[in-house]
Amino acid sequence: MRRILWFRRDLRVEDNPLLSLGGEVFPIFIFDIHILSKLPVDDRRVSLIFSKVIGLKEKLHAKGLDLKIYFGDPVDVIASLLPLGFDEVAASGDYDAYARERDLNVSHLLAFNYLQDTYIFGPEEVRKTDGTPYLVFTPFYNAAKSIFTSEHMQAFQSVKQQLYPCSYEGITSFEKSKPCVLPLEISSIDFIENSPEVPAVEAKLDALDKRLDDYAQHRDFLDKEGGSDLSIELRFGTLSIRALLRFLHDRKREGRQTEPFFRQLVFRDYYAYLLFHFPKLQSQNFKYRFTGVEDKAMYDAFCDAKTGVPVVDAGVTELLQTGRMHNRARMICASFFTKDLLLPWQWGEAFFARHLLDYDAASNILSWQWSAGTGVDPQPYFRIFNPYLQSTRFDREGDYIKRYLPQLAALTPKQLHDEEYFLSNSVPDYPKPLVVHKEAAKRAVDCFKAG
Repeated sequence: MRRILWFRRDLRVEDNPLLSLGGEVFPIFIFDIHILSKLPVDDRRVSLIFSKVIGLKEKLHAKGLDLKIYFGDPVDVIASLLPLGFDEVAASGDYDAYARERDLNVSHLLAFNYLQDTYIFGPEEVRKTDGTPYLVFTPFYNAAKSIFTSEHMQAFQSVKQQLYPCSYEGITSFEKSKPCVLPLEISSIDFIENSPEVPAVEAKLDALDKRLDDYAQHRDFLDKEGGSDLSIELRFGTLSIRALLRFLHDRKREGRQTEPFFRQLVFRDYYAYLLFHFPKLQSQNFKYRFTGVEDKAMYDAFCDAKTGVPVVDAGVTELLQTGRMHNRARMICASFFTKDLLLPWQWGEAFFARHLLDYDAASNILSWQWSAGTGVDPQPYFRIFNPYLQSTRFDREGDYIKRYLPQLAALTPKQLHDEEYFLSNSVPDYPKPLVVHKEAAKRAVDCFKAG
């Protein structure tokens, strides 16, 4: 059999189902013009992906294979390969609306072999007894645990594959009317080098090993390195989800505390599962008619980290400067955005999408719906975070805030977490709060009730 191996969210050679398929193979990666055309030329994610793709190409070389790199519309690319007599295109499933439509269009051209790789479970694997999908996480989690077996973490073994003979040089661009081969440089896809420093996967796993027992206690604290820091690796597939599960399995056998972290991995699955079964969640509320207030001035202040609320502005500044944001800060910022400022969650989701290095459509969209109170979560709309209480609890000494807002370095922790202080005092180079939290929270509840 002659197969196209389409690498997407699986930029690795270890434990990759694509490399477990025998026969003659044509490995490809497509820089999708529909996605890239919406991004600024200095987007850090494109630089990061580009470096990972080049690394994948080198690793495939070591296995006697190669990687053909394209730039254009994936449907056009696959269509151009049809005369070469391929029997199928194989790729891991992707669940957001654009990806599913793209894959459907490709499947109309050539048999599409969907592989289970990005998540622990397939999208149809965890169901209620009546066959319908779960809408509440805890029952989903319990059901997922009940069907989890060693097969869910079994590694895919590479087999001997014959490389389809052709030129693998440069980047084949479909941007113009005729395909042309451009240099293997990021400028060929109309971007500039702006790649962030990302520690090696092995270093991150070593760090997680040290944090694992305290993960549940420390993961929410803004001033601690308590998380896994593996979201980028899972997003781009430079680390197999099964390899991570095997890592946890080995630690569990040693008597280590692994359940809290495993639960978060299942939560990641759950959000992808919801987006698969309810694609309208990508842009529409699951419940409540209230869709926010379109206030451009409020939105600009949030995006410029000038809300006057220290923990919110610190979180946004972290995002703008690094392309990352602590998970607790994401929750605080999203709650403030949708409840205190009453802005549409879709605006906030799009803002995060533009800047997060680890942007994952399912996780980002469903997290914003959770914060807005408009998603599948049964918690009513009146769950509203008080940002000052949140920073008091999760950044007690203000270390996180001061790291990203050095203009507040002279303030005491008590002042940093005190709304009245910022309302009553002028702080050099820092704005007054946009809203009074108690008043804003009441207004949010009234709007949702009325909507």
